[in-house]
Amino acid sequence: MKSTMLGLTTAILTAIGSADAQETSSGNAEAGALVFRKCMACHKVGSDAKNGVGPVLNGVVGRVAGAFPDYSYSPANKNSGLTWDEATLTAYLRAPRKLVPGTKMTFAGLNKDQEIADVIAYLKQFNTQGEKSVP
Repeated sequence: MKSTMLGLTTAILTAIGSADAQETSSGNAEAGALVFRKCMACHKVGSDAKNGVGPVLNGVVGRVAGAFPDYSYSPANKNSGLTWDEATLTAYLRAPRKLVPGTKMTFAGLNKDQEIADVIAYLKQFNTQGEKSVP
């Protein structure tokens, strides 16, 4: 009985650990909304978003770099050949000037993997019109 309980406890703890690891790697959109506050001085999302210091980020996940209408991108960004998938956004958000030397983005980057995953999860909610998907 004691060994059965120990085995069951170990299995439960392993499952909980796996669930926690999945949450960490997939990102949390609610937490990402808080992280995005660091970006809001330059970037906007939502149906009424307009370009500012930085381009609108509606529909950014899957978008070609330098392609949002009516924004004056740096030649480095326009000519980067990048598409903003999750892996590319992760690298860019960690160190923008390292991935795209010559970018106009002056933000130093996010240094926490979870914050990066969370802000990407947040941005993924917004389609190109700025409508937020319902989970």
